[in-house]
Amino acid sequence: MEKAKKIKLIIGLSYLILLSVFLFLFFSKFSLEEITSYDFIKENKSYFLELRNSNLFLLSTIFLVLTILWVFPFLGFGSPIAIIGGFIFGKWIGTIIVVLGLSIGATFLYIFGNYFLKELIRKKFLNKFQKLEAKFKKSEFIYLLIYRFVGGIPWQLSCILPTIFNVKISNFFLASLIGIIPQIFLAVSIGSGLEKVIDQNAEIPGIKDIIFSSDIYVPILAFFVLVLLTIFLRKLFYKN
Repeated sequence: MEKAKKIKLIIGLSYLILLSVFLFLFFSKFSLEEITSYDFIKENKSYFLELRNSNLFLLSTIFLVLTILWVFPFLGFGSPIAIIGGFIFGKWIGTIIVVLGLSIGATFLYIFGNYFLKELIRKKFLNKFQKLEAKFKKSEFIYLLIYRFVGGIPWQLSCILPTIFNVKISNFFLASLIGIIPQIFLAVSIGSGLEKVIDQNAEIPGIKDIIFSSDIYVPILAFFVLVLLTIFLRKLFYKN
């Protein structure tokens, strides 16, 4: 138990240090007022689009690495990075990069949890999720795929929780890669829609311009439908 506490403390401190360093470096270059201004967003949008058009491979690689780091070690969740990915790369390329990056980052987090947090996770959550153990033993990949699709658990925990079922790393990666596609595609589509709205408006667009743009409200509505579907499936998955 003492070992588990030490590991949790080390992880927490490491996360805070990394986050503090990142915020210090970022805000030493940009002020909060500057980065939230419409001119800043529009100017940097043009810069990223020029960079994307001139060197797509380089920018894609950089963003892929940042997406991996966003999950591990920064412990971020999918939606913000997906929206940014859609804003820069568009819905199709953005989806590929973000899904791949999140899946790799999630797998690194799973491996880390498997080596350092497995016993702690078993003590905390095995009783609560014991019904799932038989399902994973019966058909590991299929139930991992359903597990990644339905969600319902904080992203970071959902990456570590399967350690108690001793799932294969390859199955975890492939299930993550396929299972998160619907949610990420819709989030990326929202980011892509925002890019189009900004491109069409020289001045700051109003709420109506944003909400009633088909590039925005269609993926948002689809996202809500997907949420309702996953809530229904989640009840079946975790109950039986």
